[in-house]
Amino acid sequence: MCSSRRASNVSTPGSLQKTEESGRVSLTDVSSWAVSFNTLLESPTGRSVFMEFLRSEHSDENMLFWQACEELKTVTHKATIAERVKQIYLDYISILSPKEVSIDATVRETINKNMSAPTAYVFNDAQAQIYALMHRDSYPRFLNSPLYQSLLRSLGPAHSAAEC
Repeated sequence: MCSSRRASNVSTPGSLQKTEESGRVSLTDVSSWAVSFNTLLESPTGRSVFMEFLRSEHSDENMLFWQACEELKTVTHKATIAERVKQIYLDYISILSPKEVSIDATVRETINKNMSAPTAYVFNDAQAQIYALMHRDSYPRFLNSPLYQSLLRSLGPAHSAAEC
């Protein structure tokens, strides 16, 4: 008997569908990404596939910034925090950055003021804005994208039934 947990390594050329534990992704895993944006972001494979989609839309800086902020929150050493804050600022907040994220002027101003004594949470408001942007705009497009839809089809019951 076939299972809806059928696993696959590949859905479309170039995609990164390997989970950290098994090297495979299942229909259950991929389907769960449509349940909520948080479910997608909590999955290492989900983040990889979503990142691939964002690259195709030339908006991967949003996910890179969000991930950098998440990683920053795990740092406890003050000197390391200061270094990482400066790098994140240069990479994503500075108006001179080629990967500048789109945040409102008030949040940018607050970040600029707090750069003299940075904490691991200096980008929280900006991260929240980028999360909202990805959730509102990119996530629905991802769920309807050929990338996600073909991954679902490649793992779906019709496909797996043919292989049983």
